[in-house]
Formats: sequence, structure tokens, C-alpha cells
Amino acid sequence: MRLSTHVFDLPLRHTFTISRESTKVQPTLIVELSDGQRHGFGEATTNSYYGMTLDKMREGLARVRPIVESLDRFDPPELWESVAPQLQDCPFALCALDQAAYDLWGKQQGKPVYELWGLSTDCTPLSNFTIGIDTIDVMVAKLQEMPDWPIYKIKLGTDHDLEIVRELRKHTTAFFRVDANCGWDVDKTIAMSHELKQLNVEFIEQPLPAGEWVGYQQVYQESALPIIADESCITEADVAACSGHFHGINIKLVKCGGLTPARRMIAQARKLGLKVMVGCMTESTVGISAIAQLLPLLDYVDMDGAVLLAADIATGVRVERGVCYYPQLPGSGVSLLNNAKSNLELQNC
Repeated sequence: MRLSTHVFDLPLRHTFTISRESTKVQPTLIVELSDGQRHGFGEATTNSYYGMTLDKMREGLARVRPIVESLDRFDPPELWESVAPQLQDCPFALCALDQAAYDLWGKQQGKPVYELWGLSTDCTPLSNFTIGIDTIDVMVAKLQEMPDWPIYKIKLGTDHDLEIVRELRKHTTAFFRVDANCGWDVDKTIAMSHELKQLNVEFIEQPLPAGEWVGYQQVYQESALPIIADESCITEADVAACSGHFHGINIKLVKCGGLTPARRMIAQARKLGLKVMVGCMTESTVGISAIAQLLPLLDYVDMDGAVLLAADIATGVRVERGVCYYPQLPGSGVSLLNNAKSNLELQNC
């Protein structure tokens, strides 16, 4: 087994702004696992909010490289359990490694990962398309640039949030979801929920800062719309705490450490009666294809990361107008593009 990493800058179609930051180019780390014949790929983008840099992820992977390359047998959950204690401080690197392991495992078995899990893709949820914060005119233009999506997720956390949603509603009959990324308080959330319900908004994602459990309990009881946890639900240990404070959880693979813990989080959420969503972090098709393996288990999904890019680095799963199209290939179906390969910054961890 050989572990390698590849670094890319992912250019976005538009500057992507949420309540706390803006991004024009998204650095990303691709992990490659090879058995000499087949190659599995996984991904983790950098993120300043969680302190995840390329250097931190590379350092973490360097610590576990001897473990990975010395395994006698290859099983993704066993690999995860072997390396997770060494990567507690770097779940993003753990995620990329875990995704690569499943992609390689599926390619070795000659079947898609979801099929090896016993899942069917006959009925899967539709993805939203995300509109980042900007002037209202620009946000309308972003919507019109991607017409006919069944669902749009609108980033909020400004002084004119309601005005934004009202204006966007004039241009489409699609469902809306809104995400304040911790930018509201309790009173604003409750008041906005009643206004937004009239505008055909499906749910509100993470309106208050993480850790405000008392506030979330009040919002949970008084909101006119379901409240979905994001920043408040990072790891498996957070799922139980969300019960009674949120109506559902949004799992990010990079934050929880990959597909292996995400499946456990989904099972735990189901037992607690929580709705389940998986979201992306502006990944390329590599990370989006990993998310797609979980689709049959989900109520909602936000997997538009590759659609937000001006240029992709891989082929695999495609998302068009909210519909996920799977390649007829094993694993996650991922291959790096030839032009991407020629510009690799290859690092043997």
C-alpha cells in the first residue's frame, strides 16, 4: 500500500461569502491510496474556522503513513480505527484518508461503495444549489445563472436577510433552505422562522453560534420551521446533544472524520428521531463522489461543491439541477483528470 497526497487550488465561479468569511480560491488536499494496480482518492478542503491547513493535514498523514503502509489486510473501518487515535486533532486528514480507503476498497471489489453497503440509489434526495452572501442583485444573478434547480440554499447573516429571501422568491418557485452560519440570535431566529415559512423555506440551518444550547432549546420549541444543526454537530459525540435542541443534523465528512463515523452518526440520529443531512465544504468531484455513497440514507443533501467551481480536478459523480448521476464504475467512481495530474504537487507523506 502506498499513501500519497496531492495539493490543488480550486477556483470558484464566484466569490463565496458566508456570515464569517469570503473565499475565491479553495485549497484542497487529495489523498491517494494505491495497491499498485488500483488507486483510491479522498479529499479534504482547508478551513480557517476549524484551523485546518494543508500543513496540518500533511503532518497528520505523515504520522499515520507507517500504519497505513504496513497493514496486512485492507478493510476501511479497520483502517479508520487504526489511525483515528493518531488523528484526533486533524479529522479533515482522517476524512480524506477514509474516503480514499473506501474508493480503493470498492475498486478492489469491482462494485460501487453504496452497493457494497447494501444500498440502492433508486430513490435519493435532491441536492440544493447554494447562493453565497452578496448584494441582492448579485444573489439574484447567481440564482438565474443556475436555473431550474429544485432547491436553493441561501446563505444569510446580514442586516437585510428577509429582503434577500423576498427578492429571490420573485424569481423562482423552488424550495428554499436558509443557513445563517451562526449569525442570528434567538429572537431573530424565531421571528424569521415565521416570515420564512410564508416564503416556502424548508428549514433553517445553524442560526445561533455553536454552544448556545439554552437558546437552541427555546428556538426548537418556538420556531415555525425545523432547525438543522451544523456547527453544533461535528462529531459522533454531538449527535445525542442535538436531540431536543434541533430537528435534524447536517453531517460534514471532513468535520467528523469521514464516511466511517458518518454512517454511525446517521444510525444514531435515526434512533433519536432526528432528520439527517450531509453537506459539503466546497470540495471537488472527489469529495462529492464520496458524499454520494451515503445518499440513500439521507433526508436532505447539500452536494453542490463541484458545481460551484470554475474548474474541477476529477470525474466521478455528477450533480445536475439537483439530481445525482452515478458513473458505472466501482468504488466512488473517481478519477483525476489528466490535466490535473500533469500539474500535481505530489508529496510522499
